[in-house]
Amino acid sequence: MRLSWLSGLTLSLLLAAPAAAAPPPKPAPAKPAPAPIVPRPGAPASFAELAARLLPTVVNIATTQTLKPAAGTPGLPNIPPGSPLADLFKDFLGSGPRLPQHVTSLGSGFIIDPSGYIVTNNHVIEDAERISVTLNDGRTLPAQLIGRDEKTDLALLKVSPSKPLPAVRFGDSDQAHIGDWVIAIGNPFGLGSTVTQGIISARNRNIEAGPYDDFIQTDASINRGNSGGPLFDMAGNVMGVNSAIYSPSGGSVGIAFSIPANLAREVIGQLRQFGQARRGWIGVRIQQVNEDVAEGLGLPNTNGALIANVSPGGPAQRGGIQDGDFVLAFDGKPVADSRALSRAVADTPINKTVNVDLYRGGKKLTVRMTVMRLNEKPSGPPPKAPPPPKPS
Repeated sequence: MRLSWLSGLTLSLLLAAPAAAAPPPKPAPAKPAPAPIVPRPGAPASFAELAARLLPTVVNIATTQTLKPAAGTPGLPNIPPGSPLADLFKDFLGSGPRLPQHVTSLGSGFIIDPSGYIVTNNHVIEDAERISVTLNDGRTLPAQLIGRDEKTDLALLKVSPSKPLPAVRFGDSDQAHIGDWVIAIGNPFGLGSTVTQGIISARNRNIEAGPYDDFIQTDASINRGNSGGPLFDMAGNVMGVNSAIYSPSGGSVGIAFSIPANLAREVIGQLRQFGQARRGWIGVRIQQVNEDVAEGLGLPNTNGALIANVSPGGPAQRGGIQDGDFVLAFDGKPVADSRALSRAVADTPINKTVNVDLYRGGKKLTVRMTVMRLNEKPSGPPPKAPPPPKPS
């Protein structure tokens, strides 16, 4: 199309040439040259300098585990029941005792402390008997598992280097905007030190991976083996931990999901300090509210979380929350839906006393409660009657 347009323009100019006898028109006033388009900060002409600085902070992770023989015909590998290969393997391998199978898997991670602390996904190292880390300079070191958290799919490893390692830090993922440039570095299909780029496509994605889903979505190319690797902003801060992709084929189709840096920072800090994640608990079951439910219960809108059940003796009951209360805000932060309340409670420091704004019987109320640790039983008998709530 560009060639056709240029040809047409040239032809028009040539046909106009014989009209030179006509008085020449006054020249049009000169227009100022258009200002050059200057990329906004964060959109470099090249990612080379940033990639060179960050590559040494990203590692390849290899794990080994032993799969015990499954119950069934001795001597056969694990094949689907009724497979036409069953007889072939039986004839070839015989009926001797089956041997355990050693399986190796690959993933990615990144260094957050020069002393050798490394972040990755829980699913990368889950059930691993041995974990090894290969640095960008080619050195391979054995790694120790410090802690892991299944609910957020995060894990913390530790290696013992002979000298301090280059490290990165978590950024503020709440400041990430849709459309911001990002780069991903990892070990896709075992191809270490692979750099891809893209943008933040969406935020606050719930992909039903766990109770605290709040993923960053990106179109940076992420494949198998990228799990546990970092998603960087243009300042070199970690904005997310690459964890999952949506793909009908198993390869990248431009839809990938990263655990937000702010969530990862909190969980990793607890893994480093306690070896496990410690979450808040108030002892309630909550329910999502749609427009029909809100109308039936006389609620002002659907922005909040409905208390379906209160655990006897738990922090919520002790604070005065009742079945059917509609939570509007928790610890001063508005509650958009049931997932938001779950995350807010889980992120609250243990033993912190918070205000809970709620809607009950057509009135707004405020109650106070002390958040306990999830799976920690309340001490002492439950109160005979909850204290009356304080009107807001």
